[in-house]
Amino acid sequence: MNRRDFARLVAAAAAMGAAPHARAADDHYGLGRFGNARLLHLTDTHAQLLPMHYREPSINIGIGAMWGQPPHLVGQAFLKYFDMPRSSRDAHAFTFLDFMAGARGFGRMGGFAHLKTLIDRLRAEAPGGRALVLDGGDLWQGTALADATRGAAMVEAANRLGIDAMTGHWEFTYGEATLRQNLARFAGEFLAQNVFLTEEAAFNDAPAFDPASGRVFKPALVKQVGDHRIGIIGQAFPYVPVAHPKSFVPDWTFGIREAELQTLVDRLRTTERADAVLLLSHNGMDVDLKLAGRVTGIDVILGGHTHDAVPRPTVVGNRSGKTVVTNAGSNGKFLGVLDLDLNKGAVRDLRYRLLPVYADLLAPDRDMAAFIERVRAPYAAGFAEQLATADDILYRRDNFSGTMDRLIGAALRQAADAPIAFSPGLRWGTTVPAGEPVTLEDVLAHTAMSYPQSYVQDMTGSAIKAAMEDVCDNLFNADPYYQQGGDMVRVAGLGYACAPGETAGRRITDLRLSDGTPLEADKRYRVAGWASVNETEGRPVGDIVADYLRSQKTVRSGNPDKVKLIGVDGNPGIAPG
Repeated sequence: MNRRDFARLVAAAAAMGAAPHARAADDHYGLGRFGNARLLHLTDTHAQLLPMHYREPSINIGIGAMWGQPPHLVGQAFLKYFDMPRSSRDAHAFTFLDFMAGARGFGRMGGFAHLKTLIDRLRAEAPGGRALVLDGGDLWQGTALADATRGAAMVEAANRLGIDAMTGHWEFTYGEATLRQNLARFAGEFLAQNVFLTEEAAFNDAPAFDPASGRVFKPALVKQVGDHRIGIIGQAFPYVPVAHPKSFVPDWTFGIREAELQTLVDRLRTTERADAVLLLSHNGMDVDLKLAGRVTGIDVILGGHTHDAVPRPTVVGNRSGKTVVTNAGSNGKFLGVLDLDLNKGAVRDLRYRLLPVYADLLAPDRDMAAFIERVRAPYAAGFAEQLATADDILYRRDNFSGTMDRLIGAALRQAADAPIAFSPGLRWGTTVPAGEPVTLEDVLAHTAMSYPQSYVQDMTGSAIKAAMEDVCDNLFNADPYYQQGGDMVRVAGLGYACAPGETAGRRITDLRLSDGTPLEADKRYRVAGWASVNETEGRPVGDIVADYLRSQKTVRSGNPDKVKLIGVDGNPGIAPG
């Protein structure tokens, strides 16, 4: 079967994923058997071992060719595009709409004990070793437990879950020594085709999987699944030394590495005789969509990094055929299921589902639950400290600001006596529904990392604007290869206007302090922040936020500093109201 026929089948199979809510409510996970190989894909779990709440964005703007295209759809526009009824289970899982009602009615999501139950069930439907479990990275970081154990607890959890292969991103921020220690304990394969030694490190014979090419890690593997061979390539986050302190990985260079990827794909198809080639990617969905149009021979991209939960894959044309692009959400909320029908060196047919993981519909696996309780035991009492009560939903994920980010900004401003505070536009961190206690663990779910130190510095108004322009370009650059996948830096004490569709240096205007005073280009301002890529020695931001909350009985996220959006009226990546 040629790739044109395959593309037609892919389009039909993708459409089958448009309405996951159509499954019977009493058997939400009854997929049954299809094809002769099954790939189970999770990504960006950020070490969330326990079921949690996570509010999806109400602002996720697409610019240029991505205007109105997945993943840049929110709220009602998302439901319409994917044909989901409002107030359904899946509407709650995939959108922010009616979040509080959904949280009360459907409960928490994810959790490794529940994921284990689901994965075991789906594996059993593909017996004889025909099911593989793949993780797209950001597995080891994002919680206080992961931070306390330097990722080691998550390595054991991954082994118990049965992950066959993974790639990475935040895993690199533990540094090379800890990364290698954890990988030595990991039962699966760590794949990263796009990580190479620097010239100096190669000259000094630094460790590498392939010293001749300088590849630091194994780039790909071929798995025998029944009578067929599946090639799996790992694509780590391309911008690790840019987005994080370079000191974590001084001997390594990253990048998208199109040419090397194409060579690898060709080798898997010819020399290795793979019947299907998959890319396990931590690029982010916009980057994967561009990559799919430029690198040929990849059947499916299993994507992550941008935390986009996309129930129906996108089919992208390239010089030799089509590539299916998926993205599987975050925090353990979702599990991607890719069923392949392989025949004579090709994909004859496929089916894809992105399954929300509802804790109330899945009995927790007893052994995994016991492991989680045991590994958390030394820390559980401290994590459970109730700091305050939330009077509003505390969440992070939105292009410009979340209520948890506003809380962090307020804490930084107070602690540093600073009129302005910056907080990075991170996408990990769970949601605290209104009326629930805010625990120390909740705070650390937004702040636990290997460089959480705060800082205070004087900056001119022009330097503040330049810093904001730089981050805004990372978010809204028309070329996805120049996007790094996070959201806009959160700014407390400062309002501004933003034109996402403008060019670099021209997006941010009308900067004003909270009292309405215009920011002056030559005037110096005291600015607080945290998670700088430059070395700092301030208090960890989690300690600052915890102290701030302890001083209050009820925490109010406060009114947001105004962000006026320009040139995006009617964009379906912005929820009305």
